[in-house]
Amino acid sequence: MIEFTSPGTRFALQSAKDPDIGSNSIQTYKLSDNQHFILREKISSDGSKSPELVLEKTLDRESQNSHELILTAMDGGNPVRSGTARIKIIITDVNDNFPIFTHEVYKVNISENSPVNTTINLVKAIDIDEGVYGQVTYSFSETSENVHQTGTFIIHPLTGEIKTNSKLDFEQIRNYELSVQAKDGGGLVSHCKVVVEVLDENDNAPEISITSLFSPIPEDSPLGTVIALIKVRDQDFGGNGDVDCTIVENLSFNLILSSDSYYRIVTTKSMDREKIPSYNITILATDRGSPPLSNRKVITLEILDINDNPPMFAKSNYVAYVPENNSPGASVFSIEASDPDAGDNAKIIYTIFSTNPEELPASSYFSINIETGVLYAQRSFDYEQHKEFHIQVSAKDNGSPPLSSNATLIIRIVDQNDNAPKILYPSSDSVGPAVFEMVPFDSEPGSLITKVVAVDADSGHNSWLSYHFIQVSEPTYFIIEQNTGEIRTLRVFQEKDVLSHKVVVMVKDNGD
Repeated sequence: MIEFTSPGTRFALQSAKDPDIGSNSIQTYKLSDNQHFILREKISSDGSKSPELVLEKTLDRESQNSHELILTAMDGGNPVRSGTARIKIIITDVNDNFPIFTHEVYKVNISENSPVNTTINLVKAIDIDEGVYGQVTYSFSETSENVHQTGTFIIHPLTGEIKTNSKLDFEQIRNYELSVQAKDGGGLVSHCKVVVEVLDENDNAPEISITSLFSPIPEDSPLGTVIALIKVRDQDFGGNGDVDCTIVENLSFNLILSSDSYYRIVTTKSMDREKIPSYNITILATDRGSPPLSNRKVITLEILDINDNPPMFAKSNYVAYVPENNSPGASVFSIEASDPDAGDNAKIIYTIFSTNPEELPASSYFSINIETGVLYAQRSFDYEQHKEFHIQVSAKDNGSPPLSSNATLIIRIVDQNDNAPKILYPSSDSVGPAVFEMVPFDSEPGSLITKVVAVDADSGHNSWLSYHFIQVSEPTYFIIEQNTGEIRTLRVFQEKDVLSHKVVVMVKDNGD
């Protein structure tokens, strides 16, 4: 009989046979003790009795799949005689049991870096029915959105083994709640829940982003000036996401934690654009994972110039040499100052002025190109009138306020041989016959007769004079000292000698 047979159902049994008659024939039937069946007697119209087995309590094949009963038939004789028959009842299965999972909720942890096709769990459902009714197949319930939307997991329909079908990423999804159904061959379904907790691995390096950058900054910015705001984040979790942030090898800046993940970069030293015009600030962020991962970010900070440096000459005094008789307007000297500032702060304007207020203005003699510092002569110079000029050169930048410095320029006029010697004695201005000198007849050789005196307005070699005879009578009776111009007798005079002699003296300088 099937296990779903309703209580009260009757099953006819074969009657016993007894050849005796009357009271010695079969009188009663008796059934062995059991929990499910009772015995009833059916009396037919002819008065005969036949036993019936009546189901009194619902059967359960899974509890007991068969029952053995003893049916005893007894007569009414004396002594009482009986006969027995064994009744074996086979319970036929029906699909009356759902598959039962070993756990209602399965919890499993898996690393996010686990390879694809990693087994994460094995679910098990038991169906105590037999045959196809006890054969269970597994699948994901369609209500399990995390599975069917991503295809992250697959389940073996016969074994219940759940494997990964794609890479896991803790930073995208930290846990999955899978609904697994077990379905037997009769169509009965039960469910369990699989909670997958994804374990974080240190697979993300810290990320550094610049939220604000204040560049350039003036070089006179006070200490503590904020130059940048940065955000540092790590997508990992726990210690893997804890980040230590530092500035690499730059003592001019400091990193200050403003709030969670936000930092300020501030100056710790005074800036000097002329020494360091820009900085490359390297930010290093390292997480506390194992092994730790790090990232770098380079911030370029430009320093803005201020006018904190005056123009500077290489020397405080310069000397220039200008030959006299120069061409007016010619370049005579170039002076240059340098300014380490930038832009207009380094643009230099040159001016000149006299150091001695009693003299004529320097602009009367010279002019200067205000941009290049090239000095020009305004006129032709005469060494014999002006031998030297003292000029103050000013270099002023175009900053605000402007800064300036001065240098002294000494211009020395170089003598040119532009003056012929002038004979003072004998004077060329004398009117009348040539100059006469009386020489005693008995003069000894070497006796001083006279001296030619001459001067030269030039200087140096140009004024070194030498004296020479260029016309003298023959034979020669006189000699002239080249350096002094003294004329002396060369020999003793005799009565036969000519008593009147003419000499022409040339005075020559040593110039070119």
